[in-house]
Formats: sequence, C-alpha cells, structure tokens
Amino acid sequence: MKKSLFIAGVLSLSMWSLGAQASDHSAQHFKGVPSETYEQAVANLAEYNPKLAAIVAKESLTPKDMADIHQLTYTLENAIERIKEHLEMTAETLEDVHQASEKAQYDIARDQGRIYLDASNLLIK
Repeated sequence: MKKSLFIAGVLSLSMWSLGAQASDHSAQHFKGVPSETYEQAVANLAEYNPKLAAIVAKESLTPKDMADIHQLTYTLENAIERIKEHLEMTAETLEDVHQASEKAQYDIARDQGRIYLDASNLLIK
C-alpha cells in the first residue's frame, strides 16, 4: 500500500512537472512591444500600466485576465529593462564627471557633464 502511494505521488509530481514545462513553453511565445529608446520605454509604461491597472483592480480575475496580464508584462518588462539600462548609463556618466572633477580633467568634466545632463533631463520631463 505504501509503495502504491509512493508511486502515485511520484507519477503525480512527474505529470505536474511536465505540465509546468508545457506551460513554460507556451508562455514564452510573446515578445511584447519593444522599447528601443528610453522615451519609447516611458511611453510604453504610460500606455500599458493603465491596462494592467484595470485588470488587477478587479475583485476576481478570470483565465482571460491572467492571459492578458501575462501578455502585458512582456511589454512592461521590456520597458523597465530599457529604463534600467538608461539609469545605469546615466549613473556611469555622472561618475565619469565626478572622477574628472577630482582629477581636474576639464574637457572630460564638461563633455561628460553635458552627456549626463541630456540623459538625466529625460528622467525629469
């Protein structure tokens, strides 16, 4: 009896694992809307966040809602990744300005400072 329960448990876990793998494969076919630039990423957030907000504001979600959320998150993840890259580049450029100021590298401080300001001004518009 214990052996039968053990085998049944193993089979159940195996079936669950196969189902999860099948779900993973079917879930990966969406690419989402790309965010090629920082501006496009912000525009995608502005467009797709309200769509996600409308769905998650519901008291209960349907399977269609879950599919819609799944699809929306690809676009939102693309946007967040582009924004993250922009922030990292902006921080690195600011560090270049900082280092140049410590070393009295006037041209680098000026040039990198201008690049930093252009990049950071996008964050506050």
